Amino acid sequence: MSSLLELVGLTRRFGAVTALDGLSFNVPSGEVVGFLGPNGAGKTTAMRAIFGLTDLDSGSVKWNGVLVGPSERRRFGYMPEERGLYPNMLVAEELEYLGRLHGMRANDATAATKAWLERLEVADRASSKVETLSHGNQQRVQLAAALVHDPEVLVLDEPLAGLDPTGIDVIGQVLVEQARAGRCVLFSSHQLDLVENLCESVAIVDHGRLVVSGTVDDLASKGARRLAVRVEGDRQGAWAQGVPGVTVSEIQGGEVRLILDDSAESDIVLDAARTAGRVTKFVSERRSLSEVFREAVAR
Repeated sequence: MSSLLELVGLTRRFGAVTALDGLSFNVPSGEVVGFLGPNGAGKTTAMRAIFGLTDLDSGSVKWNGVLVGPSERRRFGYMPEERGLYPNMLVAEELEYLGRLHGMRANDATAATKAWLERLEVADRASSKVETLSHGNQQRVQLAAALVHDPEVLVLDEPLAGLDPTGIDVIGQVLVEQARAGRCVLFSSHQLDLVENLCESVAIVDHGRLVVSGTVDDLASKGARRLAVRVEGDRQGAWAQGVPGVTVSEIQGGEVRLILDDSAESDIVLDAARTAGRVTKFVSERRSLSEVFREAVAR
């Protein structure tokens, strides 16, 4: 059964600072939705508002058309950016306790704890105190805490921060699995390349307002023509400076991403690259999510 989380006109002021300014967007079930924005854009405030952890001056949060209250939030899972775990409790003991707080029976909480610790590859730390875990393992346990009661809505604030590639893979796979199982999944991250790989759609906020939203594919396909070019021996992309009708968008590891205006010809770009050296890559590309993001917050 499909479900929908709706943020409707969220407004929150802290003195002279407006953290949320009429913010509205939806999180449908079956999708991983990326919640993006620069530092201070209002992402964490919006996530806290979903759980009633910050008061709103106006606006509402709805789930399946119903105003979200305590009974609805029992079906939600939350992973805050700051640690929300009791550091001196044993891992399994803590997850079972949190499951019971959500209304689970003791044997169900124990079974779910065991299953999630195995799925997140930290079963060997079940009898360890949380404070003794590495950062990455604490992230995994924090996610298990958000999932132990089998929530229908999952809200995660920077779940991939500070993880090694293995940890990113494990948590990313779990997010996709949860969406495919019909959950609403919303997560924030500054790691836009990872968001681009995991998310079907994104909502980008700045100064508490929604500035761009849509599917990753639609946002990437809009805009001017783009090329990705690599010239052997030129990791700074110096060859691209001054090519008429061309703007350098990104340079990563010697690969130069270019934006072409209407007057620019790709043959001219290729000639300039060949003049500089051996061309090892020359392909048309769509916008990266990082380009979408920069353009959105620069408006």
